[in-house]
Amino acid sequence: MVSEAVHEGDAWPEIHAKIRASEILVIASPTWLGQPSSVAKRVLERMDAMLSETDDEGRPVACNRVAGVVVTGNEDGAHHVISEITGGPQDIGYTIPGQAWTYRNQGPGPGPGFLEGGSGHDWSRKTARAMAANLLGVARALAARPLGPPPQ
Repeated sequence: MVSEAVHEGDAWPEIHAKIRASEILVIASPTWLGQPSSVAKRVLERMDAMLSETDDEGRPVACNRVAGVVVTGNEDGAHHVISEITGGPQDIGYTIPGQAWTYRNQGPGPGPGFLEGGSGHDWSRKTARAMAANLLGVARALAARPLGPPPQ
């Protein structure tokens, strides 16, 4: 059940169902003036309603699931965007492994896009591989030994 009012043409119920069916959530956002995009913020705002959703054992529905972040664009504000985004899923119950993020590390300011060339490709690929390995490793660990229901 979606615990938030929806309107005709609202795609959120389908997105919500996909989020609920996923063990690993990755939220991607460009950096806009050192901030997450309005779309990423809207997703987090809609996910806020998940705070009231629990499973059959009383755990938050996001419990035993992991989340990470991909930030597109250059380095300007990437760490801030990562912090802004990971706080939301963590509040909802997701586990955020260490190094569960990646971004383009080309230095501050505008520059060529990732596909256009420039520096930072090796670093970005390396952190993306680390992110994927850490998300998968923690997801597997939680599947093998799930967190129990909250104490009463």
